[in-house]
Amino acid sequence: MVKTATFEALLESLVEDGDEFVFILEGTTYRIKDRDEVRKIAESHGYILIY
Repeated sequence: MVKTATFEALLESLVEDGDEFVFILEGTTYRIKDRDEVRKIAESHGYILIY
């Protein structure tokens, strides 16, 4: 199965929490400092990103 997502949609799902962001993907919660980390996380889950 091919999984795709737009980078913009992933960024919209970030929730700001102080000086970090909370990002949830496929039931796993990530606390990240840099919004660009979303790309690496999505790719590690097998997503192909559309920009």
